[in-house]
Amino acid sequence: MDENPESCIFCQIVAGRAGAHIVQEDQHSLAILDIQPLAQGHCLVIPKRHVPWWHDLSEEETDSLFRVARKTAGMIMKAFSPDFVCMYARGRRVPHTHIFLVPTTKGDPLDRYFNALEGFQEAALPLMALRDGVVMKETEKKLRETK
Repeated sequence: MDENPESCIFCQIVAGRAGAHIVQEDQHSLAILDIQPLAQGHCLVIPKRHVPWWHDLSEEETDSLFRVARKTAGMIMKAFSPDFVCMYARGRRVPHTHIFLVPTTKGDPLDRYFNALEGFQEAALPLMALRDGVVMKETEKKLRETK
Protein backbone atom coordinates (compact mmCIF):
# COMPACT_ATOMS: atom_id res chain seq x y z
CA MET A 1 0.00 0.00 0.00
CA ASP A 2 1.60 3.26 -1.16
CA GLU A 3 1.19 5.97 1.47
CA ASN A 4 3.03 8.68 -0.49
CA PRO A 5 0.88 11.84 -0.71
CA GLU A 6 2.42 12.65 -4.11
CA SER A 7 0.90 9.51 -5.64
CA CYS A 8 -2.38 9.69 -3.66
CA ILE A 9 -5.36 10.31 -5.94
CA PHE A 10 -7.25 12.11 -3.17
CA CYS A 11 -4.30 14.46 -2.56
CA GLN A 12 -4.18 15.13 -6.29
CA ILE A 13 -7.90 15.98 -6.24
CA VAL A 14 -7.44 18.33 -3.25
CA ALA A 15 -4.51 20.02 -5.03
CA GLY A 16 -6.54 20.43 -8.24
CA ARG A 17 -4.23 18.14 -10.25
CA ALA A 18 -6.96 15.53 -10.76
CA GLY A 19 -10.59 16.04 -11.59
CA ALA A 20 -13.51 15.19 -9.37
CA HIS A 21 -17.19 15.97 -9.02
CA ILE A 22 -17.12 18.04 -5.82
CA VAL A 23 -20.41 18.04 -3.94
CA GLN A 24 -19.34 20.29 -1.08
CA GLU A 25 -16.34 21.25 1.02
CA ASP A 26 -15.15 23.21 3.99
CA GLN A 27 -11.73 24.25 5.29
CA HIS A 28 -10.63 20.68 6.15
CA SER A 29 -12.80 18.26 4.16
CA LEU A 30 -14.17 17.57 0.72
CA ALA A 31 -17.17 15.50 -0.45
CA ILE A 32 -16.89 14.05 -3.96
CA LEU A 33 -18.85 11.61 -6.07
CA ASP A 34 -17.34 8.12 -6.06
CA ILE A 35 -16.12 7.20 -9.56
CA GLN A 36 -17.20 3.59 -8.97
CA PRO A 37 -20.62 4.20 -7.40
CA LEU A 38 -22.71 1.53 -5.76
CA ALA A 39 -25.76 3.79 -6.23
CA GLN A 40 -26.56 7.17 -7.75
CA GLY A 41 -25.34 9.80 -5.30
CA HIS A 42 -22.62 7.58 -3.73
CA CYS A 43 -20.08 10.02 -2.26
CA LEU A 44 -16.72 9.93 -0.53
CA VAL A 45 -15.80 12.41 2.18
CA ILE A 46 -12.07 12.99 2.53
CA PRO A 47 -9.85 15.20 4.66
CA LYS A 48 -7.83 17.71 2.66
CA ARG A 49 -4.66 16.70 4.50
CA HIS A 50 -3.15 13.32 3.65
CA VAL A 51 -3.88 11.12 6.67
CA PRO A 52 -3.97 7.36 6.03
CA TRP A 53 -5.98 6.43 9.14
CA TRP A 54 -8.95 8.35 10.53
CA HIS A 55 -7.76 7.96 14.12
CA ASP A 56 -4.71 10.07 13.20
CA LEU A 57 -6.83 13.07 12.18
CA SER A 58 -6.74 16.17 14.36
CA GLU A 59 -9.85 16.97 16.38
CA GLU A 60 -10.69 19.80 13.94
CA GLU A 61 -10.32 17.46 10.96
CA THR A 62 -12.47 14.79 12.60
CA ASP A 63 -15.20 17.32 13.37
CA SER A 64 -15.03 18.61 9.81
CA LEU A 65 -15.08 15.16 8.23
CA PHE A 66 -18.24 14.12 10.09
CA ARG A 67 -19.91 17.52 9.69
CA VAL A 68 -19.39 17.37 5.91
CA ALA A 69 -20.53 13.72 5.91
CA ARG A 70 -23.74 14.62 7.78
CA LYS A 71 -24.51 17.51 5.44
CA THR A 72 -23.75 15.40 2.37
CA ALA A 73 -25.96 12.57 3.64
CA GLY A 74 -28.79 15.11 4.03
CA MET A 75 -28.24 16.25 0.45
CA ILE A 76 -28.34 12.62 -0.74
CA MET A 77 -31.58 11.99 1.17
CA LYS A 78 -33.24 15.06 -0.40
CA ALA A 79 -31.99 14.37 -3.91
CA PHE A 80 -32.58 10.60 -4.14
CA SER A 81 -34.97 9.65 -1.30
CA PRO A 82 -33.26 6.36 -0.35
CA ASP A 83 -34.35 4.41 2.74
CA PHE A 84 -31.18 5.67 4.41
CA VAL A 85 -27.60 6.66 3.68
CA CYS A 86 -25.14 3.99 4.69
CA MET A 87 -21.90 5.37 6.12
CA TYR A 88 -18.80 3.26 6.40
CA ALA A 89 -15.05 3.58 6.21
CA ARG A 90 -12.64 1.11 4.77
CA GLY A 91 -9.73 2.75 2.98
CA ARG A 92 -7.65 -0.30 2.11
CA ARG A 93 -7.22 0.50 -1.58
CA VAL A 94 -6.54 4.22 -1.15
CA PRO A 95 -4.48 4.92 2.00
CA HIS A 96 -6.08 8.31 2.64
CA THR A 97 -8.88 8.49 5.20
CA HIS A 98 -12.28 8.49 3.55
CA ILE A 99 -15.89 7.87 4.47
CA PHE A 100 -18.29 6.19 2.06
CA LEU A 101 -21.83 7.59 1.91
CA VAL A 102 -24.07 5.28 -0.09
CA PRO A 103 -27.80 5.80 -0.69
CA THR A 104 -29.32 2.47 0.29
CA THR A 105 -32.70 0.84 -0.16
CA LYS A 106 -34.07 -2.42 1.17
CA GLY A 107 -32.71 -5.37 -0.78
CA ASP A 108 -29.99 -3.54 -2.73
CA PRO A 109 -26.49 -5.05 -2.74
CA LEU A 110 -25.20 -2.98 0.18
CA ASP A 111 -28.29 -3.71 2.27
CA ARG A 112 -27.95 -7.43 1.54
CA TYR A 113 -24.24 -7.33 2.41
CA PHE A 114 -24.78 -5.69 5.79
CA ASN A 115 -27.76 -7.96 6.54
CA ALA A 116 -25.54 -10.97 5.82
CA LEU A 117 -22.79 -9.52 8.02
CA GLU A 118 -25.24 -8.89 10.85
CA GLY A 119 -26.59 -12.41 10.43
CA PHE A 120 -23.07 -13.74 10.72
CA GLN A 121 -22.53 -11.72 13.90
CA GLU A 122 -25.73 -13.12 15.39
CA ALA A 123 -24.73 -16.66 14.42
CA ALA A 124 -21.23 -16.46 15.85
CA LEU A 125 -22.06 -18.14 19.17
CA PRO A 126 -23.79 -21.15 17.58
CA LEU A 127 -20.86 -21.49 15.19
CA MET A 128 -18.43 -21.44 18.10
CA ALA A 129 -20.37 -24.29 19.71
CA LEU A 130 -19.53 -26.43 16.68
CA ARG A 131 -15.88 -26.32 17.79
CA ASP A 132 -16.61 -27.99 21.12
CA GLY A 133 -14.77 -31.31 21.52
CA VAL A 134 -17.95 -33.31 22.24
CA VAL A 135 -19.72 -31.82 19.21
CA MET A 136 -16.67 -32.52 17.04
CA LYS A 137 -16.67 -36.18 18.14
CA GLU A 138 -20.41 -36.46 17.40
CA THR A 139 -19.92 -34.88 13.98
CA GLU A 140 -17.01 -37.19 13.23
CA LYS A 141 -19.12 -40.21 14.27
CA LYS A 142 -22.08 -39.14 12.08
CA LEU A 143 -19.81 -38.66 9.07
CA ARG A 144 -18.04 -41.97 9.59
CA GLU A 145 -21.41 -43.73 9.87
CA THR A 146 -22.30 -42.56 6.36
CA LYS A 147 -19.48 -44.55 4.72
